Amino acid sequence: MTESLPAPFRSDLMALEPAWIDYNGHLNLAYYHVLFDRGIDGLFDAVGLGEAYRAARGMTTYSVETHVCYLREVPPGSLVRVTAQIVGLDAKRLHIFQEMLHEDGWRAATLEGLSLSIDQRGDKPKAAAFPGDVYERIKAMAAEHAQLPRPDRMGRSIAMARD
Repeated sequence: MTESLPAPFRSDLMALEPAWIDYNGHLNLAYYHVLFDRGIDGLFDAVGLGEAYRAARGMTTYSVETHVCYLREVPPGSLVRVTAQIVGLDAKRLHIFQEMLHEDGWRAATLEGLSLSIDQRGDKPKAAAFPGDVYERIKAMAAEHAQLPRPDRMGRSIAMARD
């Protein structure tokens, strides 16, 4: 299933919506998240974690941590693409690094995120292992992505030097 997909995964180009432009004249920070989220949908569909997975199996993923770096303002009228590289995986967690690229090729932002496999069946959603077939598909894509260089902005944290 993953053989025909590029590594890293690349979304289609996406247009900014006019309402997403803030009073500073560029993409509002909240909509970077929207674009990252939309951009990863294709990868999730490819490995079996998309909407059909939730509908058929009652399972999904929840984002439990993200770290966004805003590198360059995205002006109105831009088209962007999101890339996604699986950088870590275990039975219940998926670590993904994403980049938002302007249609001209420059990097606008990065997002590093950790998702948790969630079983939504029953009274209360709970963390659960990925089903075996889905885990194997994710693992196959992760193996392809492991051949890529480590993202240069991965593992960043926020800190201020003390005076």
